[in-house]
Amino acid sequence: MSVRDLRNVNTAAIRIRSFQYWLVLVVFVLLAVAPSIAADPAIVTFSLDFPNSSPEHYSIVVQSDGHAHYESSGKISVDSDARDDYQADFTLSDASRARIFELTAQAHYFSGKVDSGNKKLAFTGAKKLVYKDGQRNSSADYNYSQQPAVQQLTTLFQSVAATMEFGRRMTYFHRYQKLALDDELKRMEDQAKRGDLAELQAVSPVLKEIYEDTSVINVVRARARRIMEMQALSSGN
Repeated sequence: MSVRDLRNVNTAAIRIRSFQYWLVLVVFVLLAVAPSIAADPAIVTFSLDFPNSSPEHYSIVVQSDGHAHYESSGKISVDSDARDDYQADFTLSDASRARIFELTAQAHYFSGKVDSGNKKLAFTGAKKLVYKDGQRNSSADYNYSQQPAVQQLTTLFQSVAATMEFGRRMTYFHRYQKLALDDELKRMEDQAKRGDLAELQAVSPVLKEIYEDTSVINVVRARARRIMEMQALSSGN
């Protein structure tokens, strides 16, 4: 074998070793990243935009591990000019978390047609459902849906949002307008008794703050305590 042939063989061997090195490196990186990808939770998001309503916008993000995030913007109430942007993290109950992902599966992860297409129906806000996991990323916009699973999801999310909006207003009133807490908590207690609210535990921190604040009138503090007790009973504690 000539010197030239030996050089070619050596060059080929070096290239093979270099390729093997990079191949091992790529495999190592993929193995390191794979667990974090697999660990990413599935996410369902519901949002509603309704100009000139209170709130004008809100969204609820729910992860498959139960972590949830709520945000909204708009006037504190239809009778008030005060505006407030609100954000809150909370843990969804196991029952609601399971129900949301069960209904999402029944709705085919929002990959098909969701809106009824009936233009004669009254506008009740621009709604959007989004599902995302390691394999899927789909969404649907609608005003009204005839799909039972989507209808139930909408009702559940709107009940959660109603609770969170009470939390938003109570936080604002407790800080700036304590006299408004009486009427606000009356409405909240009535709606909770009717079953119109979901996930009361999400606003238990502000209810606890109101109950423990001795500068708040006793009737309001007592009502805050009753609502907390309703939440405890509903969660089985």
